[in-house]
Amino acid sequence: MTERTSPTFDPVRATARQAGSIVELLDATWERDRNDAPPPYISVSQLRVMYIVDRENGIRMRALPRLLGAAPPSVCRLVDRLHALGFVERRPCPDSRREVTLCVTRAGRKHLAQRRERRDQLLIDALDSMPSHQRTALTEGLAGLQQALVDQPMLRLVPEDAPPAPTLRDSDRFTQHWGPPIAADVSARDCKKNGSSKIFVADDRFNLPVVSAG
Repeated sequence: MTERTSPTFDPVRATARQAGSIVELLDATWERDRNDAPPPYISVSQLRVMYIVDRENGIRMRALPRLLGAAPPSVCRLVDRLHALGFVERRPCPDSRREVTLCVTRAGRKHLAQRRERRDQLLIDALDSMPSHQRTALTEGLAGLQQALVDQPMLRLVPEDAPPAPTLRDSDRFTQHWGPPIAADVSARDCKKNGSSKIFVADDRFNLPVVSAG
């Protein structure tokens, strides 16, 4: 009697074991690629930090230890290394002076793009040898697995750790309160030269002149 026809066969467990075996193969393949990649060398732990920060732009630093399952001092050292490489940037948290948020820099995004391109090429070489119907089934299955993993509590940000909402710039606050800037109808009747190239146009909303380039 084969495993599939056994009364104790668990299809979910079998799928999990198959997925785990593939993860092990991919880990070995990508570790070799990391060793062969041009400098700087990024460890697996540092890459995990970059992946999370890239996915959750502006994430609070305090959220990383929980998502990584690591001690805060260890996470701080990982971030310090990435910051020294210019791949991650610390920014003040807009709603808490005691916290910092993290963003991937332009150099960091470029580095991730290069690594993902090499990773994709490794997978393309393998996928190209598969029949098309298997690739289609795999695409659908992986999309479902990705969504199921993202929905796991351990991989989700809790509300208090979510990135702070973006703050309005001064110009945005002006537009939100007063509306867009008015178009100045400049003519000889409503402007005057003041010994310079600037033209002063009255703005009735403030009872003040608006300066535009002349």
